[in-house]
Amino acid sequence: MTLALRPSPHVDRPAPQRRLAMGASLLHAGVVGPEDMVMALAHRGREAGCLPDVLRARGLVVEGDLLAAEARNRGMGLVDPLADPPDARLIAALGPADCLRLGLVPWRRAGDVTVVATSRPAEFPRLRNWLTARLGPVCPALASPRAVEGAVHALAGAALALAAESRVAEAESCRAWPRLHRSPRSMAVLALLATLALAQPTAFALGLLAFFAVTLVLLVGLKLAALLAALALRPAPVIPPGGGIDPMITIIVALYRESDIAPRLVARLARLDYPTELLDVLLVVEEDDRMTRDALAASELPEWMRVITVPRGSVKTKPRALNHALVYARGAIVGVYDAEDAPDPDQLTRVVAQFQRSGPEVACLQGMLDYYNPRTNWLSRCFTIEYAGWFRLILPGIARLGLVVPLGGTTLFFRRNVLEELGAWDAHNVTEDADLGLRLARHGYRTEIVETVTGEEANCRALPWIKQRSRWQKGYMMTWAVHMRAPLLLLRQLGPWRFLGVQVLILGSIVQSLLSPLAWTFWLVPLGFAHPLFAALPAAAVWAMTATFILSDAVNLAIGLIGLHRSGHGISLLWVVTTKLYYPLASLSAYKALIELATRPFYWDKTTHGLFDQSGGR
Repeated sequence: MTLALRPSPHVDRPAPQRRLAMGASLLHAGVVGPEDMVMALAHRGREAGCLPDVLRARGLVVEGDLLAAEARNRGMGLVDPLADPPDARLIAALGPADCLRLGLVPWRRAGDVTVVATSRPAEFPRLRNWLTARLGPVCPALASPRAVEGAVHALAGAALALAAESRVAEAESCRAWPRLHRSPRSMAVLALLATLALAQPTAFALGLLAFFAVTLVLLVGLKLAALLAALALRPAPVIPPGGGIDPMITIIVALYRESDIAPRLVARLARLDYPTELLDVLLVVEEDDRMTRDALAASELPEWMRVITVPRGSVKTKPRALNHALVYARGAIVGVYDAEDAPDPDQLTRVVAQFQRSGPEVACLQGMLDYYNPRTNWLSRCFTIEYAGWFRLILPGIARLGLVVPLGGTTLFFRRNVLEELGAWDAHNVTEDADLGLRLARHGYRTEIVETVTGEEANCRALPWIKQRSRWQKGYMMTWAVHMRAPLLLLRQLGPWRFLGVQVLILGSIVQSLLSPLAWTFWLVPLGFAHPLFAALPAAAVWAMTATFILSDAVNLAIGLIGLHRSGHGISLLWVVTTKLYYPLASLSAYKALIELATRPFYWDKTTHGLFDQSGGR
């Protein structure tokens, strides 16, 4: 069917002709040579990619030539909705998110017929009834994917921004979190604590110390159990993906104020051995981040990378950017990387293989994180030791124990249908990863650890480290408080074992960071100073507390030593002992987090990347 449209410089109406297969049409038009076509068809037969996507990803065709050939072959009009914008009312009738998801935009009316520009003409017949029910009679026209996405974004940016901020159900989101002075309940609790502290200071301090000691015992027990469980694990065999069709994978990378990261990011992702025609990499940039947008515009990005602009909204966070980008995703698997990440080349192959041999209840795979600049200074060494123990021992052990796995912010891979079912990320939570891991568990899904490593850049300057850690701690505080709004419901959803694990791991970590300075004051006693709490404690309590501190240090030392050995960095094991001076920094960051939780709960303290490149870190 040809289009009866008004003449327009942006519409090309080819004469109808006999329909050919797409490959034959491109060969007939001379757009693609025989050898390139044979190669593209071979890849298409093995993988879940349509022929135009294969040709684009491998750089075998220019977009304009491909569109023109496809339009001639299908007898369709060729339109450019960027140069000739569509009717915003028609976009609203379909919904901008559905337009992006389906790769189409209702362009304009021609009489009683609505011309719908589509970047996926093969899917149009399947969507015709749905479109007709909302728009009346429809007629397809062809447009490039970039033009469709750009037109929808330009005309429906505000609606898309609002949708990205409110995907998660309100009962499981922190978006209604009030600032302290607007929360009568929080103010009343603070007033009560202050009254107790002034009226009975010794009893109040002893209560805090007892709370600290109990959480320390539980946390040490959990770490020890996770360590033993991880040591009992056997290395997973490297199993290639099965004989089925390889899925398309969407990788989302949120960028903010990254002026020179693009060339290194492209180089690192290009080392992935997954077929490029099955890679859909979305580089997500805030609308007002001119620095990054200009840097990407000046870069030669491959065809399998797209730049997605996030419209202005009420918050500016990574999860909001991820939510917006998810609408554009094409893959059945959605992965998340950070700007400075350097993943193992076979990482995506391992991810696909593990998903294929797992049941549908396994909705998320968490990769291991490590640092490629461990020797920059003392702080980078300690950070590397911490990550080695966490990702190589604690997280695998927690997963084996059947507890809720708190996700890291990168090297995460999700089944897309589950991600969309849960509302994706909470746009207001500054540790969207830990929150999502808990929501997955609440809804009956599991997270597994995939044995593959992504190198990152260690934050090895004291003030930036404190800022980054305070954001994580603020998010942990917020995540615990949000999910404990209805503790009995959470208990029913998780079960007693996992419910207890959440309390020990999340609440326990928060308490330890906040109350550790109280325990440190007992170092005054060996130095000959009087301590009011020491005099008030029975001898048995002092000995029990001392034993707990010794056990805690021993467990932390063992985790650091074994984790560092498994990392293969070759850093002297003596550095593990110095982490005793490293962990107190977490208390400074915890108080910063507590203040921000009361005053700026959604503020995202940006971590600067690219200061210590990979080449200088090994």
